[in-house]
Order: sequence, then structure tokens, then C-alpha cells
Amino acid sequence: MPAAFGVVDLFAGPGGLGEGFSSLGKDGPAPFRIGVSIEKETSAHGTLTLRAFLREYRARHGALPGEFIEFHAGLIPEPDWSAIDKEAWRLAVGEACALELGTDAAASAVDSAIARLRKSSDDTILIGGPPCQAYSLVGRARARGKVGYVPEDDERHYLFREYIRVLDRLRPAAFVMENVKGMLSSTVESRLVFEMVMEDLSSLGTGRGHHYELRAIRVEDGKASLTEATEPADFIVRAENFGVPQRRHRVIIVGIRSDVAAKTADAVVSVSQKSRTVNDAIGMLPALRSGISRGLDYAAAWRTEVANAAGQLASIYQGDDRPLGEAFSTISKRMKDSSPTLRASSCLPEDYGASTDELLRWLERPDLRAIAQHETRGHMTSDLGRYLFASVFGSVHRYSPKAADFPVALTPDHRNWDSGVFNDRFRVQLAGQAGTTVTSHIAKDGHYFIHPEPMQCRSLTVREAARLQTFPDDYLFLGNRTQQYVQVGNAVPPFLAQQIANLIYTALT
Repeated sequence: MPAAFGVVDLFAGPGGLGEGFSSLGKDGPAPFRIGVSIEKETSAHGTLTLRAFLREYRARHGALPGEFIEFHAGLIPEPDWSAIDKEAWRLAVGEACALELGTDAAASAVDSAIARLRKSSDDTILIGGPPCQAYSLVGRARARGKVGYVPEDDERHYLFREYIRVLDRLRPAAFVMENVKGMLSSTVESRLVFEMVMEDLSSLGTGRGHHYELRAIRVEDGKASLTEATEPADFIVRAENFGVPQRRHRVIIVGIRSDVAAKTADAVVSVSQKSRTVNDAIGMLPALRSGISRGLDYAAAWRTEVANAAGQLASIYQGDDRPLGEAFSTISKRMKDSSPTLRASSCLPEDYGASTDELLRWLERPDLRAIAQHETRGHMTSDLGRYLFASVFGSVHRYSPKAADFPVALTPDHRNWDSGVFNDRFRVQLAGQAGTTVTSHIAKDGHYFIHPEPMQCRSLTVREAARLQTFPDDYLFLGNRTQQYVQVGNAVPPFLAQQIANLIYTALT
């Protein structure tokens, strides 16, 4: 039976947007099937290919391969997937392409996929987030040092045009384009970047066939619909309004082909209404300590460093902020005998896979034997005190401290520390609130992503960041840890993507 809609996924990253579309319809035939996904970065492409294989294998056999369960749990090295199911691997390799859009090879691959999808699908969908930096003032400023730089010739500008080329060639029933919120305010020669993007998208097909009607996703009273936008801000989608435990705000433009647009007027779907918090997503994962970089990394040394920092902070805040001082004093006493000792743990939380909670049912996969990629990195001893301060301050005052809130004893050796430039240099994720936006910056250091539990005194693991992004626990990110963090930070939350897919499917059928 042909898939109702074949999907072309451009700039796919590790596959967050595609995961949401392909996971719709678990209890029946999948209405969306990925035909081709394009990603040039090697580690993200590896992740994308493995996920495509697992999706195909599950469709054929009804479960994940046992070899993957063991590999995921760290019990065996990565197996030869083609030896497990040659045909499923062949299809996965054909689906996930390691190509750079804008090249002849990528154009040929996409065009071939379009031809295949037209034969095997009732209609098609285009998804992805093309870079628009070349339109922006920031993009131009960064390129001023380049001799002979012409903004219109910037390859990133060309990449957006490649998205337009594929859209024009594919003529899908709908497209979903995701981008950063900053594109709304960026200008080039006094023109808004967003206006230029909208002109390019809406002009397709004008005078020579079906054009595209552009829609914004609106959420009201737990219902999502596609509406005409009256201002650019209407296109901002707030992930927390869809039950994602993260305040991630992105521009998402939906285009509906004019011959099917009439169907969308009454399309309304329920979305996950419950406000989700950091604790909802990661609070049940095994407690870990951080490592110590540039020093002796063992549990007793780490415990001593954190206990000493807590004792120092307790004495600083004895009079000025007694609740803070008492919290540090408690941490100092507890750290001596009840602090976590492990830097990594694959142990499944108690009652794993048995929850009726919607988010946990999405995240937890009962056939797993372990939690993967839940391992901490090392922190400098000077930063341990800052992490401890931020996490305790956040738990006491319910907001993350600014630079001015830090005591002088913890002031980093930065000349601009008090200028406002470093105001959010250290940011704790508050347990009782949705997290702040997970970005690829998490790969550089953990300062913006401090764990809310003071006793752990560390930044988030890859798995914790992935859970805030709503990647299921069986989603394995390939590459080294830095590459894994980058993949997680650059992705669209799959839980959000599935709800958008549901809205589009409802609108088109």
C-alpha cells in the first residue's frame, strides 16, 4: 500500500523533524514516509541513517533488532547493520544521503527521490530548515573581512534558493519551513529578511499553476489550527504550548498548495496541553557527579571541592540571605556522605516504561535495557562553585542568577563580567519550569545548561539535553560527545514535530 505522503527532508540534521512526521500513525499505516533526507555533516548523517534503518526494520519485524538493544546498552560494539537486515539497510542508505545541498550530486539525488516519490505516494511533503543567514545583517557583518564578498553570492543564500528549487520541482501538497526567530528582525539594505523569504515562497507557481498559501500555526485552548498571519510574529511557534519541556521559540512557516488549501480552513487538532518542566523530563534519571578537568578526577576529590565551595558560600550568606545560606550549609553537610559518585549510569529508572503520562510514554521505550549517553563531562574546579551557586540560587529563588547576583569570591577573571555581556554566563535549568532553549552551544561548555539539582553540581548530559528536546530514549546519536551535543541542539523537538504533522495531515485529508 503506497504511503499517503512521501516526505523530502532537507537540512535534516539528526532527524528531529522527520522523526515527528514518520512517527505519526503508530496504531495503523504511517501517513508520512520519509523518501529522502539530506544532511552533509558526517556524524548527523550517521545518526540519520541508523534511525532510518531502525524505522524500516521495525516496520518489517514489529520490534527493534536485538543487536541494537545490546549496542544501545553498551554491551557490544556497533554491529554491521547490513548483516542484520540487508534490505532494510539498503533502503536506509538510499533514504539518508550525505550530501551538501547546492551541489550537482545533491540536486541529482533529490530529483531522483522526487521521481520515486511521485510513483509510490499519493502526494508529497517538503520539510526542513534552510539557512537564511546570508540575508541577515549579522551574516553580512561576519563576511566584511572577505575580499570581494557579495551577499547575493553567499552559499547560504544559495542554499535557501536550493530549498526553493526543490519546492518548485516537487510541488508538494504542503511544506514546513523552520528557522530561528531572529530572521524576523534581520534586515538587508533596510529590507526585512522575512519579507524577502515570504515573497520567494509565495511567488512560486504564480501565473503558471498552483501557488502556495502561507499559514501560521495557532494554538488556543489546547487546539492547533492553520491560520492566515496578520504580522510576522504570528509565525513564531512556542514549543512549550505543545507540551515540550523547553521554551523553544522558532519561526515555522507552513505552505499549502492552492488546489488543496480549501480543506485546511476547518482543520483543528488537540495538542499536548500540560505544561512540562525540566524535572518532568529528566528528574527520574540516575544522579551523577561531574568530572574534574585539569585535576585528579575521582569521587572523593570532587566531593571535597563541592563541599568546600558550599561551606564558603554558607559563610558568605549567613546574614544577607539566610535561606540561601541555610541551603548551602545543608549541601555542605549532605555532600560528605550522600553525594553521587558515578559519572555515567545506564540504569533504567524505577518503573521505566510503565507510566501513563503522555510525555514519558513518548520518551521511554520499554524494550530498552539501559539509558544511553547519560555521561557527564569534566568541569574546572573554579566552575564547580559557580555551578553550585547557580543551582542553589535557582532552587531557593526560582530564577537563574545574573552576573550581579554572584558573590565576588566566584567572579570569573573577565574584564567585562559586570558589563552585561556575561549576564547569563552561568544559567541553571529550573526544575519546576520548562527549560531554556537547548542550542548547539551546549557542545562548547555547560555554563548555560546547569543541572537543577545542587548535589549533582554539573551540566546536562547528552541524554538529558535530548530529553528536553523530546528525543525518545532509543534515539542514539552517533559521533563523539561534542558532535552529539551539536546534533541535539540543532534539532526540532520530535514531540512538537509529530503534533505539527498531525495538524497538516488533518488539514490535507
